[in-house]
Amino acid sequence: MDNESVQVAKLVIITGMSGAGKTIAVQSMEDLGFFCVDNLPPVLIPKFAELIEQSNGKIGKVALVIDLRGREFFTALSESLSFIKEHYTISCEILFLDATDAVLVQRYKESRRRHPLAPEGMPLDGIGLERRMLEDLKGMATQVIDTSSLKPAQLKERIVSRFTNTERTGINVNVISFGFKYGIPIDADLIYDVRFLPNPHYIEHLRPNTGQNPDVYEYVMKWPETQTFLTKLLDMLNFLIPLYRKEGKSQVVVGIGCTGGKHRSVAIAEYLGRMLGSSDTETVRVSHRDSDRDRH
Repeated sequence: MDNESVQVAKLVIITGMSGAGKTIAVQSMEDLGFFCVDNLPPVLIPKFAELIEQSNGKIGKVALVIDLRGREFFTALSESLSFIKEHYTISCEILFLDATDAVLVQRYKESRRRHPLAPEGMPLDGIGLERRMLEDLKGMATQVIDTSSLKPAQLKERIVSRFTNTERTGINVNVISFGFKYGIPIDADLIYDVRFLPNPHYIEHLRPNTGQNPDVYEYVMKWPETQTFLTKLLDMLNFLIPLYRKEGKSQVVVGIGCTGGKHRSVAIAEYLGRMLGSSDTETVRVSHRDSDRDRH
């Protein structure tokens, strides 16, 4: 009981674009044992933090959903979080859910819902206005998740993986390979273009395989320019990641892109996953957004 009383309470602000998955996110947090409150005005966050502190550990994990229904209070969010940092021992994070405009429009069409900022107009008009309004808030986020290509179960898995261990002091490093022809991942913090490397696509027996195939991987890695690039890239990431952690970020998303996201970017992402994953202070996850896209 004594150990529980000294544990730092966890406060997670869930926000983001309408239709990006906040409902699934809050349900996932509830399953993890978080006490969840929907649509709490930001001006009341300090008062809520006071209640958490006075609970003597009975309320240790809290998630608050803030969306455009309370948009007139967004200007108070930064001040409220600063107040908490100055007066309480509560650990605060902002989880921002996003998706591409095309995906959000499609979701509104499928659900037949109206966008809250364009009740009489086109959903895309409301989405554009909302994106501009939330730009600063997205910049404040400690974690951004792009739900464009995520199924509900996959989004839940991402959230459970991130918040299962609330006492973790390291940082999540997500390395994602992608194809530039399919668009840049909107939740990436760092983007590296590897289209300058020799392309296995033009080698007939390598073309059907991905960068996870040993022959494709070896082909990508054998070039001097690949080794020089990886040396410089690892040096840069080993410099940046501790600084992100120092600033309080809980996640860094590193995007590695080639033309189709099948060969070069996959091989480089796999290499980075192994090299960065050797650290005791980072949790590294590698995913390949587009590697199997041409098979569908």
